[in-house]
Amino acid sequence: MKSKTTGTNTSPEVTHVSSHGIWLYWGEREYFLDYGQFPWFRDARIAEIIQVEAVTDSVLHWPALDVDLSLDIIEHPDRYPNVSKG
Repeated sequence: MKSKTTGTNTSPEVTHVSSHGIWLYWGEREYFLDYGQFPWFRDARIAEIIQVEAVTDSVLHWPALDVDLSLDIIEHPDRYPNVSKG
Protein backbone atom coordinates (compact mmCIF):
# COMPACT_ATOMS: atom_id res chain seq x y z
CA MET A 1 0.00 0.00 0.00
CA LYS A 2 1.36 3.42 -0.94
CA SER A 3 0.82 6.52 1.12
CA LYS A 4 -0.33 9.66 -0.63
CA THR A 5 2.32 12.35 -1.14
CA THR A 6 1.42 16.02 -0.93
CA GLY A 7 3.80 17.58 -3.43
CA THR A 8 5.98 19.47 -0.95
CA ASN A 9 8.64 18.17 1.35
CA THR A 10 7.43 18.65 4.91
CA SER A 11 10.56 17.27 6.59
CA PRO A 12 12.12 20.20 8.45
CA GLU A 13 15.87 20.70 8.56
CA VAL A 14 17.99 23.17 10.50
CA THR A 15 20.54 24.24 7.91
CA HIS A 16 22.63 26.71 9.93
CA VAL A 17 23.10 27.85 13.51
CA SER A 18 24.72 31.27 14.03
CA SER A 19 25.30 33.65 16.91
CA HIS A 20 22.13 35.52 15.85
CA GLY A 21 19.66 32.69 15.24
CA ILE A 22 18.95 29.55 13.29
CA TRP A 23 18.12 28.88 9.65
CA LEU A 24 15.34 26.37 9.08
CA TYR A 25 14.39 24.79 5.76
CA TRP A 26 10.80 23.54 5.73
CA GLY A 27 8.23 22.98 3.02
CA GLU A 28 10.28 24.38 0.12
CA ARG A 29 11.16 27.59 2.06
CA GLU A 30 13.93 28.76 4.32
CA TYR A 31 13.20 30.71 7.50
CA PHE A 32 15.44 32.63 9.89
CA LEU A 33 14.52 32.31 13.56
CA ASP A 34 16.19 35.19 15.38
CA TYR A 35 17.08 34.52 19.02
CA GLY A 36 15.41 37.79 20.00
CA GLN A 37 12.08 36.44 18.78
CA PHE A 38 12.76 32.75 19.48
CA PRO A 39 14.75 32.80 22.74
CA TRP A 40 14.32 29.06 23.40
CA PHE A 41 17.16 28.34 20.97
CA ARG A 42 19.71 30.89 22.26
CA ASP A 43 21.40 28.72 24.89
CA ALA A 44 20.43 25.34 23.47
CA ARG A 45 23.03 22.86 22.27
CA ILE A 46 23.26 22.35 18.53
CA ALA A 47 22.27 18.70 18.97
CA GLU A 48 19.02 19.90 20.59
CA ILE A 49 18.34 22.51 17.90
CA ILE A 50 18.81 20.21 14.91
CA GLN A 51 16.49 17.58 16.38
CA VAL A 52 13.27 18.93 14.88
CA GLU A 53 10.23 17.09 13.58
CA ALA A 54 7.01 18.02 11.81
CA VAL A 55 3.99 17.20 13.96
CA THR A 56 1.63 18.30 11.18
CA ASP A 57 2.16 20.19 7.94
CA SER A 58 1.97 23.44 9.93
CA VAL A 59 3.52 22.62 13.35
CA LEU A 60 7.11 21.77 14.29
CA HIS A 61 8.35 20.20 17.52
CA TRP A 62 11.79 20.23 19.12
CA PRO A 63 11.55 17.29 21.58
CA ALA A 64 14.79 17.97 23.47
CA LEU A 65 13.72 21.58 24.08
CA ASP A 66 9.98 20.95 24.52
CA VAL A 67 9.26 23.69 21.97
CA ASP A 68 6.36 23.66 19.50
CA LEU A 69 6.05 26.33 16.81
CA SER A 70 3.40 26.75 14.17
CA LEU A 71 4.16 27.97 10.67
CA ASP A 72 2.24 31.16 11.43
CA ILE A 73 4.46 31.91 14.45
CA ILE A 74 7.59 31.27 12.37
CA GLU A 75 6.38 33.48 9.52
CA HIS A 76 4.90 36.24 11.74
CA PRO A 77 6.66 36.24 15.13
CA ASP A 78 5.66 39.88 15.69
CA ARG A 79 2.02 38.75 16.08
CA TYR A 80 2.93 36.53 19.05
CA PRO A 81 4.54 37.90 22.20
CA ASN A 82 7.26 35.73 23.70
CA VAL A 83 6.02 33.78 26.67
CA SER A 84 9.53 32.69 27.60
CA LYS A 85 12.10 34.99 29.09
CA GLY A 86 14.84 32.85 27.44
